[in-house]
Amino acid sequence: MIVTHDLTVIGMIVNASIVVKVVMAILVMASLLSWTYIFMKLFQIRRARRLADDFEREFWSGSDLVGLYQRAANGRYVTVGLERIFEAGFKEFLKLKGRAGSDVTALLEGTRRAMKAAYQRELDALESHLSFLATVGSVSPYIGLFGTVWGIMNAFRGLSNVAQATLAQVAPGIAEALVATAIGLFAAIPAVIAYNRFAHDIDRLAGRYESFIEELSNILQRQSHQTER
Repeated sequence: MIVTHDLTVIGMIVNASIVVKVVMAILVMASLLSWTYIFMKLFQIRRARRLADDFEREFWSGSDLVGLYQRAANGRYVTVGLERIFEAGFKEFLKLKGRAGSDVTALLEGTRRAMKAAYQRELDALESHLSFLATVGSVSPYIGLFGTVWGIMNAFRGLSNVAQATLAQVAPGIAEALVATAIGLFAAIPAVIAYNRFAHDIDRLAGRYESFIEELSNILQRQSHQTER
């Protein structure tokens, strides 16, 4: 009697051992979550870049800073990214400027601290879930390899009761085990590519935010000196 094995991908998954199936399920869930975060980060970074372009265009068009702050505070702009950094910094600037006896150095230091705090919050929001993508990219191949090793062990253990082992007897078990490695790579590769891409985009946005903080600080410094004269 000749025993045939279903060597389709679905068949190999169904016929795999319980441990290998658990490994595959973990990898599939990790892959689904990583793809969810990939699309979320893609839209979030595109939105942050678009809003930064819009706000910088308005900011450098010669608008009055007080009027720009009032419009931002009143909800004309979505307070994300540069808008939130500007709003936090200029709010602190106006508050410190209204105090009696405040000097320019303390005024600018307080404004810069407020902008840096807002900058860090924006950066934390942009970097959320990136660590998960990095974890999936680095760990998934090893989880898949564990499933493969376990499956191969089971395949060879099954030969212990066979008088004469042949390749046809061991090949289906090894093929089933190797599916776990394939799923691990399928989960890891997109996560690694997305992580590297998003990290690069976030670094560029962070550079824009830091440059804006320096430029706004210089503008406020000049205005403060002109007010003192």
